[in-house]
Amino acid sequence: MPQLTWLRPDSLAFPDPERALSEPEGLLAAGGDLSPERLINAYRQGIFPWYQDGQPLLWWSPNPRTVLRPARLHVSRSMRKFMRNTDLSITLDRNFAEVIKACAQPRAYTDGTWITEEMQRAYCRLHQLNVAHSVEVRDGHELVGGLYGVALGKVFFGESMFSRRSNTSKAAFIFLVEHLHAWGYELIDCQMPTEHLFSLGAESISRAAFIDQLRLLCPETAPSLWRGNVL
Repeated sequence: MPQLTWLRPDSLAFPDPERALSEPEGLLAAGGDLSPERLINAYRQGIFPWYQDGQPLLWWSPNPRTVLRPARLHVSRSMRKFMRNTDLSITLDRNFAEVIKACAQPRAYTDGTWITEEMQRAYCRLHQLNVAHSVEVRDGHELVGGLYGVALGKVFFGESMFSRRSNTSKAAFIFLVEHLHAWGYELIDCQMPTEHLFSLGAESISRAAFIDQLRLLCPETAPSLWRGNVL
């Protein structure tokens, strides 16, 4: 039975994601905190935080789920040409805090942001623990695009991306997916559907199928396959 659950502060437990509401889609729980232990526990169960200043801490598990399998990445001919010819530099984990701050900036379609200062601090802590990671796209010393997310086992959970120049967020994503594929990752969680993601090879699967994949690909004992070297 769908039901919004208030989390107990003395427990890291989450309700079964199948109890998430259908309106708003995927809202599962409220409360708790953004400790590394709770965040990691949430991601392993297909749950992520998403809220704005002034709201309680909200936890979501939408159905269906948008995912991309690294081996099925589709890159258009024009984008491959861009990647070959660009003078932009693309790196990993060079400046996580700068990337998440850029992702938190207001977009053209809204003045608000769900990447609150509290969220930024929490994910910077995950980065220090080698759980959250960033991709940076630079023109010289200027940061012009990038993304960040969480890596557990053989799954990368994408959180947000930004672009200050044409194609820079797409270049960051392609760069990331190609490296994840080389490192043995099998699934990328894209959370919500967009035409941009579908054009790159993403697909929608049921929440139940997604959670089944997580049990196989990022159980509690699975170490991260992330490579810490900067490229």
